[in-house]
Amino acid sequence: MSCVVAVVGATGVVGREMLRTLELRRFPATEVRALASARSAGSRVPFRGGELEVKLACAEAFDGVDIALFSAGAAAARELAPLAAARGAVVIDNSSAWRGDPDCPLVVPEVNMDAAKNRPKGIIANPNCSTIQMVVALGPLHAAARLKHVVVSTYQAASGKGHAAMDELISQTRELAAGGEPVGNVFPGALAGNLLMDWKAGSLPDWSEEELKMVNETRKILGDPEIGVTPTTVRVPVVTGHSEAVHAQFHRPMTAAEARELLRRAPGVRLFDEPYAPGKHPQPREAAGTDDVFVGRVRDDLAVPGALNLWIVADNLRKGAALNAVQIAERLVG
Repeated sequence: MSCVVAVVGATGVVGREMLRTLELRRFPATEVRALASARSAGSRVPFRGGELEVKLACAEAFDGVDIALFSAGAAAARELAPLAAARGAVVIDNSSAWRGDPDCPLVVPEVNMDAAKNRPKGIIANPNCSTIQMVVALGPLHAAARLKHVVVSTYQAASGKGHAAMDELISQTRELAAGGEPVGNVFPGALAGNLLMDWKAGSLPDWSEEELKMVNETRKILGDPEIGVTPTTVRVPVVTGHSEAVHAQFHRPMTAAEARELLRRAPGVRLFDEPYAPGKHPQPREAAGTDDVFVGRVRDDLAVPGALNLWIVADNLRKGAALNAVQIAERLVG
């Protein structure tokens, strides 16, 4: 089946990755439209060896569109996604705008693609980058033993905050290497040589918005509101590639050996199964530019019998955003 695809937010870091992913995976589109705000309209973006002219994202731009991939931020998604859906497009939105809406499925294809069938508003939400890679790894373990409590600390790359954040990290790193004092404009301080918690405050006291996203999204994707999720999200001086240290408890004991066997067969997972040695573990430098979720350091917990610890790494722009959205689209047209 061929179709017409629109990419909204096509000039942003994730929008460009969506176009690149459509091209690399030879998505069966008869036409691809690059859409963005008035500020970017008229510019050009690379696609399939040529360029697409960026058009204004407005209601009329969605006429004849079958699938609209959105990565334009929550405000634009709230305004434009219903207009695209009203014109017959299936919207797959990468922002936070629709993730909590009970009429919008929140989908990771390896885990809960069936949820996409029920979309009363014509909108499918793409989860947060840090949630996606975690549930790809934990999904098969949850199916086998049902998760009870997850404790996760994230190490999130600058690219999750966009082009300007990537550029600022690079300039800060140069400033630091020259003996200067890095100044933050995009970040609330120096990220180079440092760690930050730079997300907005959440709706609960002393929790960040990013941390609460992981709590609510994990429960919705896995279909279990009783799962305890305790995240601490941290920005690290890495350009691309999120990493996560995860402690998982289950309703029945699970051994590391059983978990490794499940992960070895799990779709979208690349298991690092060799014994521990310095440097022999998933790394963001290796994950950047790849599609899989890397999982390693799978080991039995020493304090909680039947619990596990894992190290999970993925390219936050690909599987954490663009690839997940395109995979949803592939399943819809397949």
